[in-house]
Amino acid sequence: MKNLIKQQKTPLLTGSSVDEKRQQLKQYFINSWQSYESLFALINADEAFYLRPEPLRHPLIFYYGHTATFYINKLMLGKYISKRLDPALEAICAVGVDEMSWDDLDSRHYDWPSVQTVRDYRQQVFQLIVGMIDTMELSLPIRQDSLAWVFLMGCEHERIHLETSSVIMRMLPLDYLTASEQWLACDEVAQAPENKLLPIAGQKIELGKAESDPTYGWDNEYGQLSVEVKDFNVSQYLVSNQEFLAFVDAGGYQQQQYWTEEGQQWLAYKKSTMPRFWLKINGEYFQRNLLNEIPLPLNWPVEVNYLEAKAFCNWKAKQERKNIRLPTEAEWYCLRQQISEDLVDWHEAPGNINLEFYASSCPVNRFSHQGIYDICGNVWQWTESAIDGFNGFSVHPLYDDFSTPTFDGKHNLIKGGSWISTGNEAIKSSRYAFRRHFYQHAGFRYIESEQQQVPVTAVNCYETDADLCQQLALHYQPYLSKATDAKPENFPQKLAHFVRQVTKQYAPANNKLLNLGCSVGATAFELSPDFAYIDGVDFSARFIQYGVKLQQGESLRYQSVEQGDIVHFNEVNAEQVMADYRSNILFSQGDAVNLKPIFNDYDVIILQQVLEQSYDPKKVLATIKQRLNKQGLLIIASDYVFDPNIADKAKWLGGIKVNGENVTGFDGLIQALADSFILREQQDIPLAFKLNHRQTLAKLLDVTVWQLKDDD
Repeated sequence: MKNLIKQQKTPLLTGSSVDEKRQQLKQYFINSWQSYESLFALINADEAFYLRPEPLRHPLIFYYGHTATFYINKLMLGKYISKRLDPALEAICAVGVDEMSWDDLDSRHYDWPSVQTVRDYRQQVFQLIVGMIDTMELSLPIRQDSLAWVFLMGCEHERIHLETSSVIMRMLPLDYLTASEQWLACDEVAQAPENKLLPIAGQKIELGKAESDPTYGWDNEYGQLSVEVKDFNVSQYLVSNQEFLAFVDAGGYQQQQYWTEEGQQWLAYKKSTMPRFWLKINGEYFQRNLLNEIPLPLNWPVEVNYLEAKAFCNWKAKQERKNIRLPTEAEWYCLRQQISEDLVDWHEAPGNINLEFYASSCPVNRFSHQGIYDICGNVWQWTESAIDGFNGFSVHPLYDDFSTPTFDGKHNLIKGGSWISTGNEAIKSSRYAFRRHFYQHAGFRYIESEQQQVPVTAVNCYETDADLCQQLALHYQPYLSKATDAKPENFPQKLAHFVRQVTKQYAPANNKLLNLGCSVGATAFELSPDFAYIDGVDFSARFIQYGVKLQQGESLRYQSVEQGDIVHFNEVNAEQVMADYRSNILFSQGDAVNLKPIFNDYDVIILQQVLEQSYDPKKVLATIKQRLNKQGLLIIASDYVFDPNIADKAKWLGGIKVNGENVTGFDGLIQALADSFILREQQDIPLAFKLNHRQTLAKLLDVTVWQLKDDD
C-alpha cells in the first residue's frame, strides 16, 4: 500500500553543483508545501477550521496559516525582504504553538481570518518563495547564515506541523473529514505478539550533531555530550494496544499508586479512563485514526502521553517485580545503532516512517532490526529524558524561541518518529520534546535496568533574573567570543591582572587567597593558576552557585537584554574559562561581617565590592587583619557608594560630613586601616556592563593595596 504522497528527502547542505542544489531546494519546498495542502484538503467544511477539538491548542485555521507566515516573519527578521504581505495575518498566525498547561485553558478571543483569505495568502507566499529560491545567491555548503538555510528551516517547520496538525485532525468529528487515497490507513489487524525483554550491551554514547553534519538541524541538536550507558534489557516490541489494555482492565487509571504526582493531578482534571484515541461503544473498544474509527487494533502500538506511559511502567514493575521504566535518550540511541542507514541514505524506510507505508500506525511486529521491532517509526517513543541543550548549544538568531522555552524540566524527549514524521523528524539526530501531558502520535517501549529509578532530568535552564544576568555578563561575557585575537578584558580579568602584579612585588607568599565578594566567580577562576588554594566567598548563595556549576564542568546559561522583550541567549562552559585549575577553588556562602573562624591564614585577601554591599563595612575592616598571615596583602575594590537601605549611615566609611568636613570613602579606609596596614598601591579600574544593546552601566572602582605591618 503506497498511495501516499512521495516524500522528498531533506537536501544535503553539501554538493558540487549550485544549480542542482537550487533545484533540490525548490523541489523540497514544493513537496513540503503540497504535503501540507494535501492534509488540509481532507477538511470538507470551512467551519471545521474554527473548532477546537483540543482545548489547549489553537483551531486548525491557525496552523493552516502559521507555516506560511513563518516564512515571511523569518525573512523579515533576517532582512531578506522589506515588506510584509499581510501584517494582520502574519501577526495573528505567528505565535502560540506550544501547548498550554493542561489546566490552563486559553480564553482569549481571536479574530481569525476566513479560510479563503488564508488560501489566497498561502498562494502568495508560495509564489514569493519559489521566485526567491530561483534568484537567490547560493554557495555550497549551505551554512546557518545563508538564505537557503532559512528556506530549509521553513520546510522543516512545515513538516513538524504536518504531524501536529494531523494529531488535531484525529480529534475532529469524522463528518468534517473526507477520505482520500493519499491518506490510507493500514488494514492489518490481529492479536498482538507477546512482548519480552531482550539484552542490550551498555556502551559509551556520543550525543550531539556535529557542525559538519551535511543535513539541516535545529539548534538543540548541535553540541556534544558523552554518556556511559549500562547494560539493560529492552522490550522487543512497542507496547501494543493489547498489552496496555491489561493495565486498563486492571484499573490502572483508578490506582494513584502507579501515577506520579503530576500524573495524579492530570488524572484528577481529565478524569481519563483510557488512552485519548480509544473509544468505548456498547462495551467494545474502538480506535480513532486520522480518517476512520476501527475496532481496537490489538497489534498496533498504543498511543498515550508520558504520564500514562510512566504509570504503565510502574504497574508493570510491580506485576513482574522488575525495575521497569522508560528508556533515556542515550539508551534509545543504543537501539538506534542497530540501524546503520539514515533518512538520506535509505532506499526504503526501515520502519513505518516518512509516509512511506501508511497514514496510520501498523502492527508492532512488522519492522525488525536484529530482533527488536520499531526502533524508528510507527509511533514516537517517550523517554525519561527532559530536553536540554548539549554542551556547546547555541541559539539560532532567527528562531531563538524554538528550543529554549522547552529547557524547563517539563518537556520530555520523544524519539524515533512516527508514520507521518518526514524530513528532519525522521533523521537519527532529531530531538523533539513535548510536555508530559501532551498527545502526539506517540507510544512507548520499556526497559529493565539495574538503575531502579531515573528521575526526570534536571535541566540547565537559562537564568532570567536581571541581577544575576548582569553579574554573569560582567564576569563571563569576554569568554563568549570565538575570535582568536585578543579579547577585551572585563573587570574581573583586569582586577586579577592587577592582583598578579602587586603580589609579585609585595606578597611574601601567594599560597592561599580569600576572594570575598566573589559573586559568580570569574576573578577566582582567573587567579586559580597563581595560588595553591582559593576560597571564593559571597553573601549570596544565588551568585556562588554559578561558580560551583563551572567548577563541576557544567555550562552557565543566561539571557542578556537586547531591547525590551528581545533577549539574547548566552552559554559559557568551563573549558572556555579555566578548566585546568578549577579544582583548587572552594566556593562558599559567607557574611563578611561574621566570617567563620575557618576562613584564616591567607596570604592575600580581596574585598571585591564588599564594603558597599555590607551592613557594617567598618566592622569588616576592623576584623579582617586577623585572617591575614604576616605581611599579607589586603586588596580592596570599591566605588564607595553606600546605600542607607543596606547600612546605617553611622557605619558608612565615607560620603558623609563629620564636624562639617567632607569624609570620602578613601578617607574612611585610611582611618580604619592605617594603624595596622601600609598603603602600597592605588589604581582606578573601570567596571562596565551592558544593561541592554544601547545602554551600559559604568563605574570607576578605586583599588587599593594594603600590606599588614610586621608588628601586627
